[in-house]
Amino acid sequence: MRFTLLVFIFIPIAEMLLLFEVAEHIGAWSTLGLVVLTAVIGIQILKQQGLSTFTRANQRIDSGELPAQEIIEGLFLAVGGAFLLTPGFITDTLGFMFLIGPMRRYIVRNLINSGKMTIFQSGTQRQFFYTRQSGSNASDGSTFEGEYEKDVGPDNDQNRLDKD
Repeated sequence: MRFTLLVFIFIPIAEMLLLFEVAEHIGAWSTLGLVVLTAVIGIQILKQQGLSTFTRANQRIDSGELPAQEIIEGLFLAVGGAFLLTPGFITDTLGFMFLIGPMRRYIVRNLINSGKMTIFQSGTQRQFFYTRQSGSNASDGSTFEGEYEKDVGPDNDQNRLDKD
């Protein structure tokens, strides 16, 4: 919690200081133009990369595979797009890192290989695990597992309980 609070305080301050410094050297209008230009270019890259990731995910689904890499890449694309829409050069740099295909795939692959995220498929059942390393509430690593099965129809447990 403290780390998040510090990020939301220090990143905007650093962004403003950097914007002021750049504006001193190249002028306020040029700085504003650069910020708008990075957002426009970023949105164009986001569209292209998003479509590419969506196409790869569909190909994996059609071949019966779980598109784990593409799912996480989609999350990175969304975060990268948000960074690019946030005015500033620091967030633009992070946003472009998340939008550049090889860089994003490298980061996601390392995240999956590190064991912090595990995604696998067993038959028709798909499971997603997120392992939280030592953190605020965990003395050692904790693994959270989730499954979902929708039970609808006349034979579900609630109807059986009502009949008893």
